[in-house]
Amino acid sequence: MNILLKNMLDACVGAIGFYLFGYAFAYGRKYGQNSNGFIGNWNFALSYTTQTSMSGTEFTTFGWHQFFFQWSFCAATTTIVSGAVAERCTFMAYMIYAFFLSSFVYPVIVHWVWDSQGWLSAFNTFQDGYALILKTGAIDFAGSGVVHMTGGIAALMGAWIIGPRVGRFAGDGTVNEMKGHSSTLVVMGTFLLWFGWFGFNPGSNLVVASQAAATVVSRVAVTTALAGGAGGISMLFYKFLTVKAWDVVATCNGILAGLVAVTASCSVIEPWAAIITGAIGAIIFSMADYVTLYKLKVDDPVSAFALHGAVGAWGVLFPGFLAAPAYVVEVYGAYGFGMDAEAGKRFGLFYGGHGQVLLVQFIEVLAIAGWTGVMMGGFFLLMNVAGLLRVPMHEEMAGLDIANYSKTAGSKDPSVHCTVGVDKQEIGALGESKA
Repeated sequence: MNILLKNMLDACVGAIGFYLFGYAFAYGRKYGQNSNGFIGNWNFALSYTTQTSMSGTEFTTFGWHQFFFQWSFCAATTTIVSGAVAERCTFMAYMIYAFFLSSFVYPVIVHWVWDSQGWLSAFNTFQDGYALILKTGAIDFAGSGVVHMTGGIAALMGAWIIGPRVGRFAGDGTVNEMKGHSSTLVVMGTFLLWFGWFGFNPGSNLVVASQAAATVVSRVAVTTALAGGAGGISMLFYKFLTVKAWDVVATCNGILAGLVAVTASCSVIEPWAAIITGAIGAIIFSMADYVTLYKLKVDDPVSAFALHGAVGAWGVLFPGFLAAPAYVVEVYGAYGFGMDAEAGKRFGLFYGGHGQVLLVQFIEVLAIAGWTGVMMGGFFLLMNVAGLLRVPMHEEMAGLDIANYSKTAGSKDPSVHCTVGVDKQEIGALGESKA
């Protein structure tokens, strides 16, 4: 119940936070004026959207539909962290986190990359018709960086600062296995996510009602499907070669890694390139997951950082290698890349392009990692110092459902409500191990 409620509140709290502040920080600017490259500064609580819905002025840009679509991305970003701090984060700290990320941290990154005023945006044409940065701006079509890296870095900060679950590591630092309980739910969740990605990626074109738009949208759907499939197959055989077994849960993670990897480049790459980024993304996920747990000793129960942070970074970098010239012009030529993007070699390196596209993609990775790491690291650290971040040990050992949702919960005796086979001596030993 605890983890289910937290995921529901990601959408609920995110809706309020994004409504009051987030949407304005992401896209807000006063009519006829500019905001700035760092943050939006208008339309708080949709005040301007309310006006433009009546007058029709700039409704295409600031209408109700724009808020609704962008809120769904905000909610997706916010929910990434829930699994990383599962089984040990206080309910109040999580609610405050969800509001902070959705109302400020995430919207600032959105403004940088997706708003026409942002300093990293490929839609910013203030420099003689070109983007402010290297005449390209960042290619992050549906958010490998904006959504997934932001959530992944926040998850890493949360899991690192809150500390591992009791019993996750033995006294000598070796990892104690803690497996999930339902492969059936993992498979079902994977299919639900894969299905949802066909709204996430193709929908990011924002327009479909023309032949040109439909061409882009349909190509994005194809590259999204292929990357997910390639990620699943890549992970399946990688696991078989390394552990000599067919692993269904690992295959599901591989599918999701492929989807995360293609999310930035899905509109500007060929189908065969989608297979490449998906397959490599799955391997990067597996390696990052190993390093996070076994080398950094960070207990991330659902591998949120490996999947969204590490693979998200790979996805951001990929257009710098294989963004096709014709597709770059088709998708971004009317914006910061300019219609002369092909002549100016503003496309992937492996097509003979110059290095500025890859450089801008790398700058996006650094910017998102730095901003999110500092903001969310500082937030979780303050909550931890204040004693508000982690539940008491007796609640963690009993289980948060028992401690917080059972009518009989309330005893301070740590032996009350403890789960199967856990007694006072085992709690003491686990506590010593954690210390």
